[in-house]
Amino acid sequence: MDNSKILIYDGSFNGFLTAVFVAFEEKIAVSDIQRESDSQNGLFSESETVITDATKAKRVWFGIDKKSHSAITNIYFAFLSEAQGVEMLLYRYIRKFFAKDKSIAFDYSDGVVLKISQLAKSVGREKHRMEAFVRFQLTKDGIYFANIEPDFNVLPLISKHFRNRYADQYWLIYDIKRKYGLYYDLEKVEIVTMDLKEIITNSVHKSKSLVDEEYDFQNLWNNYFKSTNIKSRINLKLHKQHVPKRYWKYLSEKREVV
Repeated sequence: MDNSKILIYDGSFNGFLTAVFVAFEEKIAVSDIQRESDSQNGLFSESETVITDATKAKRVWFGIDKKSHSAITNIYFAFLSEAQGVEMLLYRYIRKFFAKDKSIAFDYSDGVVLKISQLAKSVGREKHRMEAFVRFQLTKDGIYFANIEPDFNVLPLISKHFRNRYADQYWLIYDIKRKYGLYYDLEKVEIVTMDLKEIITNSVHKSKSLVDEEYDFQNLWNNYFKSTNIKSRINLKLHKQHVPKRYWKYLSEKREVV
């Protein structure tokens, strides 16, 4: 029977990198790395709770980034996929990475490298979709608000895009699945949690939270979208590939088809 351990971390990326640092530093035979909220005891493994340490996390981050920026990007994106068992997959990836002189970021003959790359690309696609499909609606508080429901945890990846694009507006993007959001107050972006009593979609039913003019603007955009469509040239299959149906309920131009 070996002395393997399950490392328990707080669910954050810094927490995961801290767990990686501890595993290397203490030469632990890691049987699994689990989020605190999902942790389960192994039959033959003891568990150790890892306290997040930003300094240790940075040492792992910069150690990988110094050798390959592509590798650390893939690791971060893959982590945000929240895929089942991604922590151990990433840990094996990082062990392979440090075991070789050259970067393994593009060695797709390795199954672990290939899987991490595929997860990272999926998260990257979702990031770009969110940047394109977020639709803000003006609330009576003067805040431009948007719900999103992405497949992956892409909020950390889209923050810079919206801060640069809407630097002169108060805005809040809220992830319904993960129950947290990003709030911009004209100076900085903060992570916020809130208990939403109403999910605002593109419904024809008006929300009391939005200003009346919001629906006038939505009607204008909806009419413009319809007027620029040429029915005889619509390729619905291709359209759904570029604008997946799961996003339609948040798009004002799709209001009548939802």
